[in-house]
Amino acid sequence: MSTKGDGTRAVRAGLPEPRQYEPTLPGPVFAAHYHLSGEPTGPYTYGRDGNPTWTRLEQAIGELEAPGEDVETTVFASGMAAISAVLLSQARSGDAVVLPDDGYQALPLLRDQLEAYGVEVRTAPTGGDAQLAVLEGAKLLWLETPSNPGLDVCDVRRLVEAAHAGGTLVAVDNTLATPLGQRPLELGADFSVASDTKGMTGHGDLLLGHVTCRAPELTAGVRRWRKIAGAIPGPMEAWLAHRSLATLELRIERQCANALALAEVLSKHQAVSGLRYPGLPTDPSYANAVRQMRRFGSVVSFVLGDRGTAERFLAALRLVEDATSFGGVRSTAERRGRWGGDAVPAGFIRFSVGAENAADLVADVEQALAAATAGS
Repeated sequence: MSTKGDGTRAVRAGLPEPRQYEPTLPGPVFAAHYHLSGEPTGPYTYGRDGNPTWTRLEQAIGELEAPGEDVETTVFASGMAAISAVLLSQARSGDAVVLPDDGYQALPLLRDQLEAYGVEVRTAPTGGDAQLAVLEGAKLLWLETPSNPGLDVCDVRRLVEAAHAGGTLVAVDNTLATPLGQRPLELGADFSVASDTKGMTGHGDLLLGHVTCRAPELTAGVRRWRKIAGAIPGPMEAWLAHRSLATLELRIERQCANALALAEVLSKHQAVSGLRYPGLPTDPSYANAVRQMRRFGSVVSFVLGDRGTAERFLAALRLVEDATSFGGVRSTAERRGRWGGDAVPAGFIRFSVGAENAADLVADVEQALAAATAGS
């Protein structure tokens, strides 16, 4: 196990050995094909199969997912490409998989596709480890913790132990926590999956995803699916992601501290109900979160009285962009119900806390709440 701090690992992850007069992080390799004589036994043969820029990023993410351990990471063109690769590379007709029924909004689309292929899909909520009740005989258990957008946290160790006892593989969507907040492989999971569009890269300017595994045979299946589907990242996106990892700890530390500060203020506001943040001691998920998480993420959710109040609140914000996604250095918020598909009240707000000064952000939220509730 590496003893280096998170910041040190983040700024040095995946860097090649130093060579005189060469950059510390070489630029992106743009190549559809490579010089290739004789038998194709080298690491780079064709651009859909491999790229040196991907390799560096995959090594970097692996160093963050499981410091000092032998793991393999596969990068993808988006988070959904990574999620799909795990589920569709593992499940066969006649298998059963268990998904959360309160997870990412696109999971129902994937459920429909799995069922079209003859896979039985069972669902249960994240909270209360409810997926245990539908686990028996499943090929794969999919966990999303903290869940998006409800921010419930399940006991990963408990679920992994039960799953593995029955021969079930476990994948954890770790998007909201990032490896600096939670390490699913250390908790026993077989796959750690994330949309790196979010907190990992943190600037809202690229789409990317990854899957990290310990078992080479699981990585082989995931990489085979990437090759079949062609769900590969561009070299520029991979290079930008690697560059962005250097500030991961700086960003996450600030964002998590800001999120807790905002949650504490919201917890005292009479117009706010249904507040969720796993790092808040009063949160229903706090006990689970402190056992398995090192940082609690940048997302806070809460409910305002109705759709109109929520929309007035969003319109009154000055430092916060009304946008979807989360994990970026600039705070964003949205009325989540506008998309449909999430079982949330009309006034439900998902707030992604950025890296602004906490006092400025809190002041902006307070004035927006005052404007939204004036006269009510």
